[in-house]
Amino acid sequence: MPDNFESFENVYHVSNLDIELLKREVGQRFPFYDMKSNISTVAFFCHIDEETLGEKFNSLRKALSEKGYIPMLRHEKGEHIIYIIQKTKRKEKPIWVNIFLFIATIITTILTGSILYMNHFDIWSASNIMDVFAIKNLFHGAVLFAFPLMSILLVHEMGHYYVSKKHGIATSLPFFIPIPPILPSFNIGTFGALISSRDPMSDKKALFDIGISGPIAGFLVALPITIIGIMSSNIVPITEASAGDVVFGESLLFAGLVSLIHDVPLFTPINLSIVAFAGWVGLLITSINLLPAGQLDGGHIFRAVLGKNQKYAGWIAIFIMIFTGWLFFAIIIVFMMGMMHPPPLNDYTELDNKRKLLFIVALVMLILCYIPYPLYVV
Repeated sequence: MPDNFESFENVYHVSNLDIELLKREVGQRFPFYDMKSNISTVAFFCHIDEETLGEKFNSLRKALSEKGYIPMLRHEKGEHIIYIIQKTKRKEKPIWVNIFLFIATIITTILTGSILYMNHFDIWSASNIMDVFAIKNLFHGAVLFAFPLMSILLVHEMGHYYVSKKHGIATSLPFFIPIPPILPSFNIGTFGALISSRDPMSDKKALFDIGISGPIAGFLVALPITIIGIMSSNIVPITEASAGDVVFGESLLFAGLVSLIHDVPLFTPINLSIVAFAGWVGLLITSINLLPAGQLDGGHIFRAVLGKNQKYAGWIAIFIMIFTGWLFFAIIIVFMMGMMHPPPLNDYTELDNKRKLLFIVALVMLILCYIPYPLYVV
């Protein structure tokens, strides 16, 4: 317990919290034998029933959330303590921001698809920039690239959104990140999408379910798109490769699909169709999100399963990234996202066997979709 906690009687007259309300709501669900408080936090020392803990804590969380409070259950020095603080008021973005970014990302991915259909990777490579806006090129760019890629991203984010709502976690609609196809040599028209949780994660089950829902949903869309794309791609004879060509690395899954569909040895190079490239990007995004670090989906999943030991899985991932083709992204994770994932409000209730099995599925997906060297020049 924090050192600045005092007895309830000493701070009652200066507390900004509705102490009587909190005593009533907690006491209805968890018998408490002691209580301490300071001006911003109340700590209830409780007796718990492990069989009903998850249900009762979620009931308490929802009841207090409506009144502007957040409860946190911790197990410290052999005691179960429920800390309660006031919610921090956050200014929510209006929905038109989500709509605007979504439309902008559709436009940038269509433009990128148009460039890809013209056999270029950036707008500067086109002999006539106005050709990018030709109806034929835009149509094929939309159908063959923008629609498949946006479908993967949208389903991924809506998986998070739906499961968040199911667990009673307030969250935003997806914020898509549009990028015009102006980067040299490599463009996909977007930096992906994200949703913003407006409530802390309630427990390990919610943390796990919300974390894994996006990658699985996106993967289930990316997989058939990738298969269709590979079917429409051609094998590249080794003699056609020339110095300076940009080559996309392959994951184990992608290489296996190429081998199975075209009946060739593993890691045989192919000339990616536009649809195959969209699928390749979708699988790449899946692997990135499953990395067990910070606020990435993998961070959610590994924190729910491993608890505080999640940080070790994160550092192992960073070590692997540094010695493959992900040094820059590893630096971003360490210095901008951070390695540690915050605990859920209820960090005591454990996961069931079904979720532990899904954890293995997520780990397999990460291994199969990870691309050690996404891009390299022959």
